[in-house]
Amino acid sequence: MAKSNKPIFWGLFAAGGTVTAFVTPVLVLITLFAAMRFSPALFTYEYLHAFAANWLGKLVIFGIILLSLWHAAHRLRVTVHDFGVRADTLVAYVVYGLAGLGTLLTIIYLLRI
Repeated sequence: MAKSNKPIFWGLFAAGGTVTAFVTPVLVLITLFAAMRFSPALFTYEYLHAFAANWLGKLVIFGIILLSLWHAAHRLRVTVHDFGVRADTLVAYVVYGLAGLGTLLTIIYLLRI
């Protein structure tokens, strides 16, 4: 039986889809309310910055961004294939490379907080 790396990408795709569907809209609303100053004191800049500066907050933010990026990369790969581009290996390298780059940049920016 030939070894395949498809379960890794499908796992990231499924987890990313769940996170993107349930957590990301809540984060967008919290950020929007904080920007409009229409929120409890818990969602002020100081509290959100303190959360992002904490190691657990960084881990949560990293997980959400990582899974969302890999979900989007796999979804984009399938969409490009549906549009008739049959260079699947090249498309896979490009989209997963961009997701990997985004993951690396997320790590760098979170470590700077």
